[in-house]
Order: sequence, then structure tokens, then C-alpha cells
Amino acid sequence: MSRIINTEDPGKIRNQQLRTCAEILRHLSTKPELDDEAKDMIAHLVYCLRIIGETIEHASEVWEKRNYWVKAEELRRDWDWTHKMTHDIEQLVKSGDWVKFPAILAGLFQHVGNIKIKKFTRESDTWQGAYQKLVGEL
Repeated sequence: MSRIINTEDPGKIRNQQLRTCAEILRHLSTKPELDDEAKDMIAHLVYCLRIIGETIEHASEVWEKRNYWVKAEELRRDWDWTHKMTHDIEQLVKSGDWVKFPAILAGLFQHVGNIKIKKFTRESDTWQGAYQKLVGEL
């Protein structure tokens, strides 16, 4: 039997989701008005941030199993912004108060703004229908 290698480690997943967030923010910054596609993009940010949070929790648990308690807590503290940002965007979608989004967008941009995007690699079907799905959950 051969060895199974998992190529989808938490760091890789986290980087993919951060890249998706960065691309969505770039698309949103070019939109002149808030249309249905923009709402889908905003809702998809919630799903990306949730996945990032899950990878952080998984990585922290691995560090804790190795008795690296300080490192696990440091990792959680460094990425705690994902939970706050997820909550803020969920509340925005729930209330429909879209005038608050530019402030949330600026807060998110400070975390993913350093990601260089030379070419958009995410298709619009990535976030299509995310708004209705999120509204159904809330």
C-alpha cells in the first residue's frame, strides 16, 4: 500500500480563500453601484472567512496536541479578525444596511490588500447565489 499525501493542508486552503477575498474586493472596488452580483460577492466573503477560521482552529489544535500552547494561542489571536469580520458582514447582510459596507471593506482590505493580483483567476460562478444562501442561513 502506498502512502497517502494530503495536498490540501490548512495553510494552502487559507491562502486560496485569502486570494478569493482579495479578488472579490478588487471586483467590488470597480462596481459603481450595489447590484445583485455585488451582494453575492459580499455574501461569499462570509463563506471564505468561515473557511479561514476553520483552518486556523484546525492548525491551533495540531499545535496544542504537540503541547505548543503559546503558539496555538498566538495563531488564534493573530487570526481573530476573521471571526469579527465574519460577524460584521453577516450583520450587514441581515440588516440590509449597505451604507456600512465601505467601512467593513476597508477593514478587510487591510488584511488582504497585500495580496498581489496580476490576473483574476476566480470566475463569477464562484460567488453566484451566495447571497440567497446566506440569507437563508440567517
